[in-house]
Amino acid sequence: MVRLRSTNVDDESKPRSTRRELLTAAMLLGTGASLALRSAGGADGQAAQLPLITRAIPASGAKLPVVGLGTNAFSARSAEELPARRAVLQRLAQLGGKVVDTAAIYGQSEAVIGDALASLAVREQLFLSTKVLATDAQEGKSSMEESLHRLRTAHVDLMEVHNLVGVEVMLPVLQEWQQAGRIRYLGITTARVDEHARLAELMRKYRLDFIQVDYSLANRDAADVVLPLAQERGIAVLVNVPFGGRRGAAGVFAEAAKRKLPDWAAEFDAASWGQFFLKYVVSHPAVTCAIPGTTDVAHLEDNLCGARGRLPDAAMRKRMEQYWDAKA
Repeated sequence: MVRLRSTNVDDESKPRSTRRELLTAAMLLGTGASLALRSAGGADGQAAQLPLITRAIPASGAKLPVVGLGTNAFSARSAEELPARRAVLQRLAQLGGKVVDTAAIYGQSEAVIGDALASLAVREQLFLSTKVLATDAQEGKSSMEESLHRLRTAHVDLMEVHNLVGVEVMLPVLQEWQQAGRIRYLGITTARVDEHARLAELMRKYRLDFIQVDYSLANRDAADVVLPLAQERGIAVLVNVPFGGRRGAAGVFAEAAKRKLPDWAAEFDAASWGQFFLKYVVSHPAVTCAIPGTTDVAHLEDNLCGARGRLPDAAMRKRMEQYWDAKA
């Protein structure tokens, strides 16, 4: 069971309220329902009836929905917060989502997720991803054992070397665990543009199943080298911070609050700014799944609607970039 600590919530949790406040403010200013998190009828309405978009993992051909869940802010400060975390995971499974991404360094997130999935009995419905950060092989093994213990599972679907730390040391360990059936896929991660060159170097050097990288409408650097290289090398791509900031969504939603969601967003079934941003990200052919973080069911529902319906084609993606780059 998760042990609760009386600690300050880290900065990753702040955009949860910021997004809601910005969207509410925008509606009051007259930008209207196009900025609403949900249209009338909620996630079980028209949007939820659109076809679910999936992408194949190159290493196996198994398919994943193109939007999942990041859990950097899943630590709980009190027992009263645990039902909300559980509700997010339950709703994810109900709406056909699969990918749940966490890490050993995300506070209590692994333990909160493990307890919730055990109580919901949905572990096998989900694609569970976590990370290891270590520069010593034995330290890394111990960390991974602890991750499995906290997650209350005998295996994870994906284990990644976190922030490119100790890649040369830890990849052989991950390969051993993969051969033993304790992990299905292995990979490496970064959330920093200044590490993209190093990421590309490692992608060329090692046989990887996955990478995780920062990419968004407001941060398109990964499209220059990293994403094309992933296609070339047959590597699946998880996208972190798809709302454009390493510490959350405040930046892109603050900009969105200054302008109207364009009417032509309906041409690819985007009914909110969140869906607009996510559909831009997942429409890149190299992207397997975007993993926006949230502890809010309404935000989750809105995000998962970004995994349904139509996606923008190359011409529409260019139009989205031009619209976004022309600051209000």
